[in-house]
Amino acid sequence: MTQGSASSPVGLHRVLEPRGDAITLPQAARRLDARPELWPDEVRIEVETLNLDAASYRQLADTHTTDGHLDGPALRAEVLAIIAERGKMQNPVTGSGGMLIGTVAEVGPESPTGLAVGERVATLVSLSLTPLAITDGLARWDGRSEQVPAEGHAILFGRTIAARLPDDLDPRLALMVMDVCGAPALVERVVSEYAAALPGEAGDVGAPTVAVLGGAGKSGSLSLAAARRAGAGRLVAVVPNERERALLTPTGLADEVVIADARSPLGLSRAVEGAGGPADVTVVCVDVPGCEQPAILATAQGGTIIFFSMATNFAAAALGAEGLAADVRMLIGNGYVPGHAELALDLVRENAAVRGLFEGRLES
Repeated sequence: MTQGSASSPVGLHRVLEPRGDAITLPQAARRLDARPELWPDEVRIEVETLNLDAASYRQLADTHTTDGHLDGPALRAEVLAIIAERGKMQNPVTGSGGMLIGTVAEVGPESPTGLAVGERVATLVSLSLTPLAITDGLARWDGRSEQVPAEGHAILFGRTIAARLPDDLDPRLALMVMDVCGAPALVERVVSEYAAALPGEAGDVGAPTVAVLGGAGKSGSLSLAAARRAGAGRLVAVVPNERERALLTPTGLADEVVIADARSPLGLSRAVEGAGGPADVTVVCVDVPGCEQPAILATAQGGTIIFFSMATNFAAAALGAEGLAADVRMLIGNGYVPGHAELALDLVRENAAVRGLFEGRLES
């Protein structure tokens, strides 16, 4: 069934708190209306899996871990409480959410999405702005993974974007890729700009040096592959420990893999410089706070920093650059670039090293 009253393509009609003159967009709202009944331009999704974003999951898991032991039931209870209270999955500490996959259950007659009932899709917008209700108590989730088996429903607004799940990839793998697909798309755009402006071919001295903090992670490995394809000259991956270096080095995704604490200004800058930096482009993909000023110091004057982590303090980044007299362009990875989902999926299809890293996550 559909509701007849007017709706907003960006979801204002679903905002319950605040209302009146203080009404906000759904991402900034305290509470959303997650009822299953549709407005004419909406779509209802039967939820199959939630994918919590890395920063949110880390914060929640750390909160419920004592002496190395994760209290899965407590973590599950907190996620359920957040969804019940807010009508969406938005971690109140990080402000972030994640995304989901599911099956299209109903499409409003005025929906512009082009989706059809029965299609399996991944949402390409944050759970922090998606009306969501859970009906199974997340009973199949032990709390040990960002991917959360779930039953319930979610609502897509008229302007909400979603992608049909590909037939040639494991849905769990596709979900992981789509969760971070904005990162490689923006990296490819930025590195392509540098490669076009600088002399030399890929691999030559003139091509841009790119440093990826968190290079062994999902967004980090895809960003390395995207930078290489876009014409990067030297690729430096920064990882926190020997285990991740041993995982990433054999893939050849980076020319050099260095161990450094991305929160250490001098430690990071020295590691990047020792590997051929400072970087023309620095990509921050780690999900811990405190990486802003280290990233600035690791970046060349006139360079670009792309912040993809939801743990980033953007005030600290701006004020830190000012205090360091750093002439750097800082970009917020907003998760959307036209064609980003297909670009990231193609990288996985084409690059055996990236695919191997992702499939290894499924097996672990």
